[in-house]
Amino acid sequence: MAKNLFSAVTIFLSIGILTFFLVTEDGMKSLERAVSELQPVWLLWILAGVLAGWFLEGYVLHLFCRHLDQTWTFGKSFYIGMVELFYSALAPFGMGEPMEVYRMTKLGMETGAATSIVAVKSLVHHGVTFVYSFLLIAFELNYFRTKVSNFAVIAVFGLVTNSIFIVFVLTFMMNERLTDSILRVVVRFMDKIKLHKLSQKFYDQVHGQLMVFHDSSRIFGKNYMLYLVAVLFTVVQITVASLISYFVYRSFNLKGESVFIMVAADTFVTMAASFIPLPGSSGGAEGGFYLFFREFFGPYIIPGITLWRFSTYYLNILLGSILVYFGAKRYSSD
Repeated sequence: MAKNLFSAVTIFLSIGILTFFLVTEDGMKSLERAVSELQPVWLLWILAGVLAGWFLEGYVLHLFCRHLDQTWTFGKSFYIGMVELFYSALAPFGMGEPMEVYRMTKLGMETGAATSIVAVKSLVHHGVTFVYSFLLIAFELNYFRTKVSNFAVIAVFGLVTNSIFIVFVLTFMMNERLTDSILRVVVRFMDKIKLHKLSQKFYDQVHGQLMVFHDSSRIFGKNYMLYLVAVLFTVVQITVASLISYFVYRSFNLKGESVFIMVAADTFVTMAASFIPLPGSSGGAEGGFYLFFREFFGPYIIPGITLWRFSTYYLNILLGSILVYFGAKRYSSD
C-alpha cells in the first residue's frame, strides 16, 4: 500500500511540474495550436527512437551479463533494463539500479555479480555521457555561452556531480580495503546497539558478496574489448535518445536548426539533470530543456517540453509498467 502511494505521489509530482509549464506563458493555447499542426511521420520517428533506446539499454546490459553468465538470455537483460528505466522514473535517488540488482538476483544471479554488472554498466553510461556531452558542447561552445542563460553554472554543476559519481564508483570497485572498512563500521554500529548475533551474520553474508563483487569487477577490468564494445553501443544509445528532441522539433513542422546542436543540447541537459534527486530528474529536465531549446522552438517551447517529456519519461512509466509486469511473469517461472 505504501509503495503504491509513493509511486502515485511521484507521478503526480511530475505531472504537477509539467502542468506548471503549461499554465505559464500561455502554454495551454500554444499546446492546442501545436497539436493541430503535429506531423504524424515525425511522431513515428519519436516512437522508433524510444523503442531503439530501450533495446540498446537491454543490449549494453546484456554484454556484461553474458560475460559473467553464458546462460543469461537477452530477454532477461531487456526485462532488467526496463526495470531500471521504470523505477528510475518512479523513485528518487537512482532507485532504478538497486531494483536492477534485486530483480537480477531473483533470476538467479549472485548478488555480488549483479551489483558488479550494474556498477560497471552505470560507470560506462555516466562516463560516456559525461565525456560525450562536453565534447559535443565544446564544438558549439560560443553558441551555448551566448544563447543559454546561466550556462556556466549548469556546466559546473554537471561537471562536479558526474565527476564525484565516477570517482566514487571507481573507488568502490577497485579498493577492497575501503569497502571492507565501511562494512566493519556498520558491524561495529550493530554491536553497539546490541545486535551481536545479527552483526556477525550480516558481516559474513555481505563480505562474501563483496568478494564476488570485486572478483567480478576484476574480470571486467581485464577485458578491454568488452569495454570498447559497450562504450560504442552506449554512444549510439545516447545519440538515439538525444535525437528524440530533434524529432519533437520536426513534429511541429519546424525546420532549419542544426541537428548537431540539438543532439549536443539534449545530451548536455540529460547529463546535467541526471543527479537531480527527484523521480525522472523532474524539474531539472524540464527546466534544462526550456533553457537550451527555447531558441529553437520559439512559441512552441511549452508544447515541445510536453511532447519531449511524454516521450522520454511518461512512456517509461506507461509502457514500462506493462513490460516489467509481463517480464516478471515470464521469468519468475524459469
